[in-house]
Amino acid sequence: MHSMVNDDGTARAERHGTATGNGKGRPRGRPRSFDRETALEKALLAFWEHGYEATSVSDLTRVMDIGAPSLYAAFGDKRSLFEEVVQVYGTRYGSFADQALAEEPTARDAVERMLREAATAYTEPGHPHGCLVVHAAANCSTPEVEQSLRDRRNANIAAFESRIRADVAAGVLPPGTDCAALARHTGAMIQGMSQQARDGASREELEAVVEIAMSIWPRTGTHTR
Repeated sequence: MHSMVNDDGTARAERHGTATGNGKGRPRGRPRSFDRETALEKALLAFWEHGYEATSVSDLTRVMDIGAPSLYAAFGDKRSLFEEVVQVYGTRYGSFADQALAEEPTARDAVERMLREAATAYTEPGHPHGCLVVHAAANCSTPEVEQSLRDRRNANIAAFESRIRADVAAGVLPPGTDCAALARHTGAMIQGMSQQARDGASREELEAVVEIAMSIWPRTGTHTR
């Protein structure tokens, strides 16, 4: 159930049965209510489309259809709102990478699934193309936000490397595999596909890139250079 919030950021008290004031609706002066989750989704789409730095508070209040006092009361400042947006994005739109790493039997299978699902997710209609976490960092001059996004991207690469090292230890990948380089290659593919999608690449074009990317993966009994 979506939470309803007054336009001053406070929770709205639900009333049933009888009308307030003169019986024709809320009394004059009562704060206008809004759906917090709907407003948050609108903010997410704005940040996703324009990035962090280029999305102003006035842009946010316009697309969220709330006043600035409501934004600050319900979400904190712009940076706090963005942090919440990134959390929601990761759950709603960006969870395919974690799921692939958790569910596939090998690192290679996980990366191939992740890249193929990225090709679909990054080009889907109905929302901005590419990855919010990658795009929001472009031209970002707020150090704390820039560092937070960098940490997220580096954590993904660390997760790739950990999974690749586990496969080397299990004999699934050859002992000479450069785990760090292969993990960074995967990160570069994800980030590059995001930008390519924003530049107009289709799902089919990105899937063709995935085919080439996976062709360089080492097989058991071979060694990377």
